[in-house]
Amino acid sequence: MGGFAAVERYALADTLIRVGPDAPTLCTGWSAADLAAHLVIREARPLAAMGIVVKPLAPLTKRVQEATRARTPYATLVERVRQGPPLWSVFRPGPIDTAANTFEYFVHHEDLRRAVGDGPRELEPDQSDDLWERLRRQARLMFRPARVGVTLVRAENSGSPRQTVVAKAATPLMVTVTGPVGELVLFAFGRKGAARVQLTGDDAAVDRLRGTKLGI
Repeated sequence: MGGFAAVERYALADTLIRVGPDAPTLCTGWSAADLAAHLVIREARPLAAMGIVVKPLAPLTKRVQEATRARTPYATLVERVRQGPPLWSVFRPGPIDTAANTFEYFVHHEDLRRAVGDGPRELEPDQSDDLWERLRRQARLMFRPARVGVTLVRAENSGSPRQTVVAKAATPLMVTVTGPVGELVLFAFGRKGAARVQLTGDDAAVDRLRGTKLGI
């Protein structure tokens, strides 16, 4: 396995060790140990993890996650995160790992970093480009719940040319969300309070967007 998903996986494992099991995250009610358990069962126990996307099964997934966290030493959980999907996992093949885990590991890494007070990172140009291409392709799906039009504007700190994508076309209410691509990804995944972005548009439209539950 390689690529940006693998880079974020290893970096997240390092951060999990640095902050310890009781560190907070941006995921409501989850500690660092909860986050590690979530990642482990998602890749190693797909049936138990179905509650992540199938809401009626959420109680089952929660029970399995809590049991995994309670029964597994934290260092072991982190090592399983670092090692990646087991051989039998549907996430094991490189292309699937890249497609399914690039956003997963970037966002959850930031869930942990931002909750302990770390600020935005300066990503490598190829990593930023990777995130932007994925966000551009999925923007319409991610912003479909929005009750206003949304344009995303990529404005990196390096001063590189701006890029835009219409995430949802709507009139007359329109909001422009501007920031580095990592911050746009966090916003799109519902981490609106942590994302360092600028929202411009009618005040009512901005308020509507802030109140919208985003993400896949």
